[in-house]
Amino acid sequence: MSKTVISTDNAPAAIGTYSQAIKAGNTVYMSGQIPLDPRSMELVEGFEAQTVQVFENLKAVAEAAGGSFKDIVKLNIFLTDLANFATVNEVMSRYFQQPYPARAAIGISALPKGAQVEMDAIMVLD
Repeated sequence: MSKTVISTDNAPAAIGTYSQAIKAGNTVYMSGQIPLDPRSMELVEGFEAQTVQVFENLKAVAEAAGGSFKDIVKLNIFLTDLANFATVNEVMSRYFQQPYPARAAIGISALPKGAQVEMDAIMVLD
């Protein structure tokens, strides 16, 4: 099986030993995105703004792979405060339509660079 590295300047550069995404067959595995502005590589401020930035970063990677949010089949959300879950749902409704992807929301103690939210996804292309 061949693997193709997916990379775009429209999402933050990897800050470790990973790729923004890997395409294997017709499946794209997108690495976790935190709310870094891809131009400045700085965190955006405020939880809602961070959530929007994460979705924008995932969108950029999905598009670089030749897909869109309609192709995402699994979304994992990592939150440092589960009290923000309703905000995540509201922001997510701006980006996804039914049928929604399968999803997990996980409360964790900390994220890289002090982010409040991180998401990764799996996308299947036609």
